[in-house]
Parts: sequence; structure tokens; C-alpha cells
Amino acid sequence: MPDAPAPPPDQTLKDPRKKIASQFIAMIPHAGALSMSLTDVGDGEAVITMPYDARLVGDPETGVIHGGAVSALMDTCCGAAVMLHPAAGMGTATIDLRIDYMRPATPGQMITARATCYHVTRSVAFVRAVALDDDTDRPVACATGAFTVERSGK
Repeated sequence: MPDAPAPPPDQTLKDPRKKIASQFIAMIPHAGALSMSLTDVGDGEAVITMPYDARLVGDPETGVIHGGAVSALMDTCCGAAVMLHPAAGMGTATIDLRIDYMRPATPGQMITARATCYHVTRSVAFVRAVALDDDTDRPVACATGAFTVERSGK
């Protein structure tokens, strides 16, 4: 019986943008404190999860995660999406981020942020994102933002 074909190489490690985005998340102190994890990437796209943690509760009576933790998750995910866009540089910083909170996240559930960098100019990248819990039909929050495009050698 012939040997099975070898699995395709792990593209996450071969693409320098994806490797750098993973390292970017790992090096951010608040990302570690909030247990953020980069779970999926594409060209200009990032998905980051944040598990429920009672230490992050903003309202002890309801057990709902504080909006600041959701904001940090969305900002980090948007920055990663910019870094993953083929037309952007490897560095970025938030210029402006508008977050619309649609509803409280369900206590006990992980929150997932999905961000897409949909347009890049010479110096600015534009991003939109959504934060979801298990109810993927009803967003917890939606965001739009502008981020710097930092190119090497300039």
C-alpha cells in the first residue's frame, strides 16, 4: 500500500505576517492578562478569542464582562488584521476606534472578535470588527477604526 501523502506544511509558520501577528499578540501584556488567543488569520483578517474570566466582570450582580475588556479585545484584533493585510506595513497603532455595544456578553461564554482590514492607503488602514459570544446571530459589539500603516525604512 503506498504511503499517504504528506500533510501540507503549516502556512501559519511560513508566512512572516502571520508569525509576526502571533508574536505581536503574545508580547502585549494586556493580551496575556486577558488570555487572548489568535485563533484564525487570513490576508487582512484576524480572529482572537478571550475566555470568560470572573476577574473581568464589570457588574457583579449580572456576571457580565466589563466593556473595557471587550474594547481591548476588539482593538487588539483590529491591529492584528492590519498587520495581516498584504498592503500594510508590519507595525500599526490605533488612530481611532469606535465601538458600538449592542448587548451584554452572556456570562460564562467566551468572546470572539473577528476583524477585517478592508482598505489601506499610504499611511492609514481601515478596519471593521465584530465581537460575538455563543449567540453568533446577535453581536455583542461592532467596531470601525483607523490604524497607522508603519512601513520599514521610513
